[in-house]
Amino acid sequence: MKKKILVTGGGGFIGSHLIEKLVKKGYLVKTIVPYNIDNSWGWIDTFDTTIKKNIEIVTGDICDQNLISKETKKIDIIFHLAALISIPYSYKSPRSYISTNVVGTLNMLEAARENNVELFVQTSTSEVYGSSQYTPIDEKHPLNAQSPYAATKIAADQLALSFFRTFDLPVLVLRPFNTFGPRQSLRAAIPTIITQLVSNKDKIKLGSLTPKRDFTYVSDTVDGFISSIGNKKCFGQTINLGTGKDFSIGETVKNIENILQTKAEIVLDNKRIRPKKSEVNRLISSNLKAKKILNWSPKFKGSKGFEDGLKKTIEWFSNEGNLKLYKANLYNY
Repeated sequence: MKKKILVTGGGGFIGSHLIEKLVKKGYLVKTIVPYNIDNSWGWIDTFDTTIKKNIEIVTGDICDQNLISKETKKIDIIFHLAALISIPYSYKSPRSYISTNVVGTLNMLEAARENNVELFVQTSTSEVYGSSQYTPIDEKHPLNAQSPYAATKIAADQLALSFFRTFDLPVLVLRPFNTFGPRQSLRAAIPTIITQLVSNKDKIKLGSLTPKRDFTYVSDTVDGFISSIGNKKCFGQTINLGTGKDFSIGETVKNIENILQTKAEIVLDNKRIRPKKSEVNRLISSNLKAKKILNWSPKFKGSKGFEDGLKKTIEWFSNEGNLKLYKANLYNY
């Protein structure tokens, strides 16, 4: 019998790629997307009909405990990706991050326990580590929240693990490192660099160029999620998903300029600079645990893999129809 999988946040960046691949692999897929007045399903609206017709779509809010309890009945696996994710916006509206990222996750965990799911995957973030105290960052690295967003993700991760330890709920905490690729929000560095450059701007606005990140292509991140299906060794574990190589924002600009064969002046935009104590200076993962437990390793790795991922991302954003979905002239929290 086919597994029935519920993905929260399926209309978002990583979630949309995940449900697309799950459908192609023949799983029964259900997703929860936020209710809105125009009945938008996020990136699911752009799917081919052959994919879209095989997705059960529910509009609602993970903060609605009754809804979540109902919609998780007869579900085998939950991939919980729904979250507020913009770090700068968490400075403006921290309470909303607690509501969605902490209370929403608690609702999902309680529903998973009530309905006896066989696997609950909590989506974490490398931001929970803060600036690296040693490298590469393994799963034993101290947690250090340098933003309200990171604090809520630490809380959500720990809640999930507590449900494993207290109630024996089969939980896995997956911790992606800086996923990038088609459909990503302009809140992230790579899309904002690309969209400004392909819009033929001779000047591009950016924040700090020195932070270094372990950029992981979205298909690799999705494969990490899928590798957890049917894998009991992952219960109660926290596992990084990263490439093990990092690049500064400045290096990333140069890589994208080289691929596009263009050059632009970089203008410092103070709105894009984090408070000094909040900036995470370096994130680079150890993925040894992922290899051991999930048999996962990134296909897009090293300098060549990063370049290949950037080329795919640039190709997607360079499509006029896709580019029109973004407002490259506006700063997106």
